[in-house]
Amino acid sequence: MIKVVRGNPTPEELAAAVTVLLATRTAATVPAHEPASFWASRRHLLGTPHAHGPVGWLAPALPQ
Repeated sequence: MIKVVRGNPTPEELAAAVTVLLATRTAATVPAHEPASFWASRRHLLGTPHAHGPVGWLAPALPQ
């Protein structure tokens, strides 16, 4: 509830004040940045680094 203590605001001025107050309240509740889901993230496309050397192509098949 809003109570006007001093002055005589017009209905338009009250509506503008209420809009500003509600906008600041909802902006504070929305997180600034949400982490991307697994499917939206491109991190899984990077995979593991390739092994170097003459048998580097065989490294994924070898036991670790």
